[in-house]
Amino acid sequence: MSARILVVDDILANRRLMQAKLEAKYYSVLLAENGPQALEVAHSSAPEIILLDVMMPGMDGYEVCRQLKASAETAHIPVVMLTALSETADRVRGLDAGADDFLTKPVDDFALMSRLNALLRYNAVTTELRHREASGVKIGAFSEDETSTLNRHVNILVVDTNPHNVKRLREPLEQAGHRVFTLEEAESLKQSQNEKLDIVLLGLSNQAYDPLRLCAHLRTNDATRALSIIVNVDERDLDLAGRALELGASDVIQQPLAVEELLARIRTQTRRSRYVEILRNRVDRGLELSVIDQLTGLYNRRYMNNQLSLWMKRSSMGGTPLSVVSVDIDHFKKVNDVFGHEAGDRVLKEFAERIMANVRPKDIVCRPGGEEFLVIMPETGGDLACSAAERIRRAIAAETFDGGTRSSSALEVTVSAGVATFQSDEDTIADMLRRADDALYKAKSAGRNQVKSLAA
Repeated sequence: MSARILVVDDILANRRLMQAKLEAKYYSVLLAENGPQALEVAHSSAPEIILLDVMMPGMDGYEVCRQLKASAETAHIPVVMLTALSETADRVRGLDAGADDFLTKPVDDFALMSRLNALLRYNAVTTELRHREASGVKIGAFSEDETSTLNRHVNILVVDTNPHNVKRLREPLEQAGHRVFTLEEAESLKQSQNEKLDIVLLGLSNQAYDPLRLCAHLRTNDATRALSIIVNVDERDLDLAGRALELGASDVIQQPLAVEELLARIRTQTRRSRYVEILRNRVDRGLELSVIDQLTGLYNRRYMNNQLSLWMKRSSMGGTPLSVVSVDIDHFKKVNDVFGHEAGDRVLKEFAERIMANVRPKDIVCRPGGEEFLVIMPETGGDLACSAAERIRRAIAAETFDGGTRSSSALEVTVSAGVATFQSDEDTIADMLRRADDALYKAKSAGRNQVKSLAA
C-alpha cells in the first residue's frame, strides 16, 4: 500500500536516510527541515502520514503536533514521533500532544514498516469516510450525540492467561475510570444492549493460546472488525508484535509496563476509533437524509421515483401488475391555518403511522411533499390496489387526530385517494403519476373522503 509520507527532521542526513528507506518500499516522500515548513507542507500537500522529529530548534515536534491536531485540515493525519529520547515521560508527552505513535531512534526498519502499515489501514477507512461525508453533512462542530460518543467511558477487554498480568493492567485502568473485563466477565457486557466493547488488550508473550490467531480472528470477524487491538509484549518478543501489527493490531505496549504510557495509548486509540465511529454515523445519516422524509420517516420523492422506475421495468419484463395509490389529506390547509403548523406536523406524523399500519411489508410508502402521499404497490392489480386504498381511507377516518394544545377538540381528518396501474412498456413515471393524480382529482371533485381509480 503506497502513500505520501512527510518526513520532518532538522538534520539533512536523517531526512535522506529515512527518505531512502521509504522510497525503497515505494512510498512517496515529502521533506521538511523545521516546524513551520512541516505545517506548510502538511496543509498544501495533505500527506497520509507524518514522521515527525521531536528535537528541533525553534518549534519542537510537540508543538508542531499540537498545531497539526488543532487544525481541521490536518487533524486527521496520523503523526508518528521519532526521537532519541527513550524515557516514558517523553513518549507520554508526545501521545498527549496528539501523536498517534512514538518510535525511538535509531528506528528499527521492521517496527517502522509495521507501524506504517497499521496507520495506513486506519487512514484508508477514515479517508473513505471523510470523502463520503464531505458530500453530505459537513464536519463542523460535534453534536450532543457525537460529544456523548467521544466522552462515554471506555470498555476494555483484557485477554491474558497470566493472572498477574491481568491484575497489573486492571488496577490502573479502573483507577482511571475505565471498565475492565476478562473473557469470563465479558458475558455481562455482551448482554447489555447499551454497552459496547472499545478496546482489546491482548497479551502476546508466554500465553497458553495462539495470540496471533486470535488477533487475526478479531480483525476478520464482522462483530469485532472495528475494535482497537493493543498488544502487550515483552521486549524479547518484538517480532511477535510486528507480526501482530501486520495482522491488524492497532498499537503495541512493551513490558515492563509504564502506567502513564498505557493510559496515554488507551486515550489515543479511543480517540481514533470514536472519530471513525462518528464519521461512519455521519455517512449513514447522510445516506438516510438522501432518501428519507425527516418529518414522517417515509421515503421522499427521490426514492419514490427510483423505486417506481425499477418496479415499472420489472413489470415490463415479467408481465407482473403494478399499481400506485396517490393519497391526499382533505382540507389540510385549514388545519395549519386554524391550529398552527405544529398541529399540522403532528397530523402528518400520525397520518404516516396509520398508512404504514395498513399496507403490506412490500408496499413502498412515500411522501413526495406537503400533504401528498404515494404508495407503490408491487405485483398488485387495480382491484386489489383499490381495496388497499379503501382500507387506508377507513383507517384515517375511523379515529380523530390529536390537534395539540391549541385545538379545543380532536381533529377529524379524511383523505381522498386515486389509483393507477401500469399499462404498457410505453408507460413512463410521469404517465403513472399523472393518472393517479387524475383519479385523485375525481375523488376530490366527487366530494372527497373516497377512492377513485383509473386502473386499466
